Amino acid sequence: MFPECLRQNTMGVDIRATKGTKAFLDKNGVESDLAIKLHEGRPNITDDIHNGRVQMVINTPVGKKGKYADSYIRKTAIQYKIPYITTTAAAMATVAGIETVKSGDVDVKSIQEYQG
Repeated sequence: MFPECLRQNTMGVDIRATKGTKAFLDKNGVESDLAIKLHEGRPNITDDIHNGRVQMVINTPVGKKGKYADSYIRKTAIQYKIPYITTTAAAMATVAGIETVKSGDVDVKSIQEYQG
């Protein structure tokens, strides 16, 4: 996940991260803003989504506690039609897609054109 954060950061994407993730990113030189979990106070991550500060969520919860805590983020993201990514593979593909679009080197084709 770290390489994708670094790539997003160099593309000018603002990253919001919860306490533990932010500490890891800071330690590795990736700028990020603190995203407060629901039980930690306000304004929290759901407020940030509601107020339009978040355009995409990459959340890879670990363990039962992580999956439970992640449900309110997922529900809010869905409610506000924010893309919600839960796997490292999907995050990597998404970042690669954003890089391609930002580079201006986009060539849209139908599936039939690829199958020849």
